[in-house]
Amino acid sequence: MLFNLARSSGELASVAVAFARIVRFMRSRRIAPEKRNMDINSIVLIAALLILFALSAFFSGSETAYSSLNRIKIKNLADSGDKRAKKALALTEQYDKLLSTVLIGNNAVNISSSALATVLFVDLLGKAGVGIATLVTTVFVIIAGEISPKTLAKEAPESFALFAAPCLCALVFLFSPINHALRLWKNFIMKLFKVKPDHSVTEAELLTFVEEVRQEGGINEREEDMIKRTIEFDDITAREIFTPRIDVIAASVYDSMEDIDKKFQETGFSRLPIYRENIDNITGLILLKDFYQAYRNKRTLSDIIKPVVFITENMRITKLLRVLQKKKSHMAILVDEFGGTRGVITIEDIIEELVGEIWDEHDEVVEEMVKIDENTWKVLGKTALEDLFDAFSLGQPGEQRHTTVANWVMETVGGVPEEGDGFTIESSEEKIRITALKVTGHRVMEVEIKKM
Repeated sequence: MLFNLARSSGELASVAVAFARIVRFMRSRRIAPEKRNMDINSIVLIAALLILFALSAFFSGSETAYSSLNRIKIKNLADSGDKRAKKALALTEQYDKLLSTVLIGNNAVNISSSALATVLFVDLLGKAGVGIATLVTTVFVIIAGEISPKTLAKEAPESFALFAAPCLCALVFLFSPINHALRLWKNFIMKLFKVKPDHSVTEAELLTFVEEVRQEGGINEREEDMIKRTIEFDDITAREIFTPRIDVIAASVYDSMEDIDKKFQETGFSRLPIYRENIDNITGLILLKDFYQAYRNKRTLSDIIKPVVFITENMRITKLLRVLQKKKSHMAILVDEFGGTRGVITIEDIIEELVGEIWDEHDEVVEEMVKIDENTWKVLGKTALEDLFDAFSLGQPGEQRHTTVANWVMETVGGVPEEGDGFTIESSEEKIRITALKVTGHRVMEVEIKKM
């Protein structure tokens, strides 16, 4: 029925006549008293309608602003002394009351505007005014009371929230009895349907949030990378970052001071593990500073050996860092289930998981993944498998026993591959060929990654 009335040219003409009457009233100087009263009433109703539409826009914008604002920004403003920010922060901390207040106010003004519009148009047009009032009210509420304010509030939620905070605080206090009754109703509904709210934030959601903040320009890529590393830091175990036994440079307690001095000079290390008989029997470590003091003073090696920390491969590096701090040690020895040495891990290895690779004057900078051409990369065997999967969008490697590319290749091939051996895997987007490029002894040193 509403749309039939809207399409009727007679009804549209009636609307034009109504507005013409209002214009004539404003221009006329000689109007009968009863006519003057009717037009005054119409103007009062129109003014009331405009106020109600403005209130509808206020409530709609407030709802959007407080549901999408950055609470951290508001908290920082509040901490700096902004009074409006303090009120806005208080409203976010009692969001249920705020939402009830906004919904009560919005529905009240929309219903009131519909009623007043009906009275106004019935006075002007008679019975036909009911349909016209419905049409006009619907259009104004949708455009002026919903879409426009919500669009503005969505673009600048913090500004809108600060603007609305004083008025909303007063309304929340005014509607306290109603909000209390609604809170009791909410608790009843939640018990009735056995709803258990979950306010926890998963690690994946937090990482997604960090990525969105970077895309919006709040942080740069370097800051995003560091934050993500910090979030994932607690999940890393020693087996993922240790230096394998075959790459460990150590000295024997039976080595001469001259031999140890040579190892320090060749490696540039500031400390060396010390073993007895073989590397599976590490007894401690020596520091470069202590060694040269002992060397100059003709002291023996046993006088400067310091105790070392022994750990298993499954220890999380957050716990390991605390252990090393407590023991005042910079190195830990990774042992296997038989008590043999599997490798070593240093505080530098742990810190690099937060800030990336740290190179000193003695390190040769080597890139783990080098792009050869548009579809080909050369990757070192010691590269973390997870880094490879991330770089080529292969998903997650999962809970696999191997943590490096070399180990993964050997496990997949079924042994130590010959140079040129390889296999093909498929991601969601394309096929990728992995080929052993350089194999030294029993180690895969380099592989080639080629997009098919």
